[in-house]
Amino acid sequence: MVRRLVAAGAGVVVLLLLVFAFRGCLNSRKESAYRDYVREVSALVKESDGESRNLFRVLSGPDNAGDVDVENQLNTFSGQAGQLVDRASQIDHPGDLDGAQRFLEEAFEFRRDGVAAIARQLPAAIADQGDQKRGTQQIAASMQSFLTSDVIYQTRVAPKLRSALEQEDLGGEPVPRSSFLPDVQWLDPATVADRVGKLGGSGTNDKRAAPGAHGTGVASATLGGQALTPGASANISAAEDLSLTVQVANQGENTETDVKVSVTIGRGNDAIKAEKVLDTIAEGETKAVEIPIGDQPPTGQNVPVGVDVAKVAGEEKLNNNKATYSAIFSR
Repeated sequence: MVRRLVAAGAGVVVLLLLVFAFRGCLNSRKESAYRDYVREVSALVKESDGESRNLFRVLSGPDNAGDVDVENQLNTFSGQAGQLVDRASQIDHPGDLDGAQRFLEEAFEFRRDGVAAIARQLPAAIADQGDQKRGTQQIAASMQSFLTSDVIYQTRVAPKLRSALEQEDLGGEPVPRSSFLPDVQWLDPATVADRVGKLGGSGTNDKRAAPGAHGTGVASATLGGQALTPGASANISAAEDLSLTVQVANQGENTETDVKVSVTIGRGNDAIKAEKVLDTIAEGETKAVEIPIGDQPPTGQNVPVGVDVAKVAGEEKLNNNKATYSAIFSR
């Protein structure tokens, strides 16, 4: 009888030890899951904050970047912001963190949408002509998306994450901070116009125009050796060394310098953009500018081809500075 009691007691002790070991294992796994989640969030937040610094550095007007370069950079930022949303949605997390996770994804979605909107609105805001006021107002409005993302992160994500960590006795685990909008003045259209306006054109607006008439324009264009005609589609072989040649005409009474010629092939974020600066063109001269097309255009469909000769200082008539063509590319 005594032996049976001793054996039963030993069995109970072993069972209790197994229960405690199992609970300890579960607690350890749960703590690891929380710590892993914090590390994942910290990594994403670090990348997002880095994108903010890059975005606003570009928007503040680097002196050595052309309009096409700036637009390409913003399109890249837009793609990166979208990738962060995708990665955030795939983070494994404990069920207790569902609320923090949901708001984290929402904060990143607002950042993605804001960057994408600014990438679309920037060309109007930095145009040498056109509705710059509307473009800068739209960009200022899009800054609200960044402010909203910061409010969501600071009042929803961080508090919920901090509370969950404290409940698990992990209060010492640091909760990452994040702020995408560096300055609330970016919400003011006047501030946007002042800062983004530094990106406009090729810098010729800052020059004092010489006396006499000024004016440049698109005389003609060829793509891959094939002449382009407005209103008609040209059949073009999409060779690796594809280039577009623009005949630029100086219709004014002065020699012009640093005339920027831009080309856009396609639409939207997938459009291929390139540019080249014509060092000088004399009064009455027509001069060829060859612009290499680095990327391969889509094939088997009508693709718009736009050519733009930036206005020069003192130029008033802009009716022939732009030309739009159409091409069907084949391999």
